[in-house]
Amino acid sequence: MTVTTKKWDVAEHLDSDERVALFLEAVFEEGDPADIAAAIGEVARARGMTQIAKDAGLSRENLYRSLREDGNPEFATILKVIRAIGYDLTVVPQNAAAK
Repeated sequence: MTVTTKKWDVAEHLDSDERVALFLEAVFEEGDPADIAAAIGEVARARGMTQIAKDAGLSRENLYRSLREDGNPEFATILKVIRAIGYDLTVVPQNAAAK
């Protein structure tokens, strides 16, 4: 019997607002900037890069380049994409987040 496998793709599982929010929350809690950019890229890919680029006011190529694994997006780009995927960033005092 032959076993067929395929590469696991997180974007296939980001099929609801709740899953996206939980995914982003977990990545932000870890705090690694490269992982955050990559996670935002995965959400954008799950939602459709062309539409997200349009909604963010970016070219599709620029969006891919910024959010790829070795990309280094500007904070303004991150904010535009976060808003385009339907989320906002908020700041919470660290002691409040621990409660």
